[in-house]
Amino acid sequence: MLESTVAAIRPLDEAAMAAARELQGRLTKPAGSLGALEPLSVRLAGLAGACPPPLPEPAAVAIFAGDHGVHAQGVTPWPQEVTAQMIANFLAGGAVVNAFARQAGASVTVVDVGVATPIPGADAEGPGDPAGPRLVAANVRPGTRDMTVTAALTRDEARTAVETGIRVAGELIDAGAGILLTGDMGIGNTTPSATLVAAFARVDAEAATGRGTGVDDETYARKVAVVRAALARHEPDPADPLGVLAAVGGLEHAALTGLILGAAARRVPVLLDGVIAVSAALAAAAFAPDAVGAMVAGHRSAEPGATAALRHLGLEPLIDLGLRLGEGTGALLALPVVTGAVRVLHEVATFDSAGVAEK
Repeated sequence: MLESTVAAIRPLDEAAMAAARELQGRLTKPAGSLGALEPLSVRLAGLAGACPPPLPEPAAVAIFAGDHGVHAQGVTPWPQEVTAQMIANFLAGGAVVNAFARQAGASVTVVDVGVATPIPGADAEGPGDPAGPRLVAANVRPGTRDMTVTAALTRDEARTAVETGIRVAGELIDAGAGILLTGDMGIGNTTPSATLVAAFARVDAEAATGRGTGVDDETYARKVAVVRAALARHEPDPADPLGVLAAVGGLEHAALTGLILGAAARRVPVLLDGVIAVSAALAAAAFAPDAVGAMVAGHRSAEPGATAALRHLGLEPLIDLGLRLGEGTGALLALPVVTGAVRVLHEVATFDSAGVAEK
């Protein structure tokens, strides 16, 4: 599945992008007056191979959840059980991501790809139920191994998680989703995110590592040392993205990589959230460079690794609000911007049709 998905990813359609640029130039507004929305609409036309591209709706948020063996190194003060407890909160509709999803009219799917502890009150059901937040049971193993001691995952485990993400992308798109939004949950997951960013973007451990949930100076220094130790132990090779995910990634990172690849193969945009998502996007780009054409950077996370990753990918975030929550919250806040960029091509009159004189 992984190989066939990667093989299906193609460059953006140049003819559709040229048509979108030409149309932008005829709309009743000064050229370039919509700033970043104009090149975004052009790129989405290239992804769809049509001008105008389809409106990116309905939206589907996929939250991949997993735990991390590196939690044992004291990289966060939060207990690991919070991962499962927050999943229960997602399913009950009580988290920030749920509030923002309701506002945006987006569905929420939670995928247990590697949670280590039982999820309170969970009753898993497969994708396709449109009634509300739902849980997909796809646990590869109960959390990763400690990447400072050994590889976090075997290659087979990493592949299974990636292919889980591909499968979820396909199921959501088959159910009608016009855009996918990345979400994540996993106590301690900013540490493997920083390690992935350092490995793929070739930046120093300190430049890739942030304070996550707001850790103190001592814990932050420990996080940087852990990232540095993992990089030294495994020497991950960006030319082998599956190997990098196995050595230092999380199960949610691998699954998000698959979601992005699956969306790109189906030529559906994927709106990236914060540092966990963009670290996975680096892996997706290493598998298939043309996958970047399907990626839209929703926001600039407060985590420094997110900026390093976006710079490496050549993506500019749509909003910058200092967010560092995860869950898919930043992507959901950026969703109306993406929709607006496309709606302009559908609904704004041209100078000729409106009888407006041009400059």
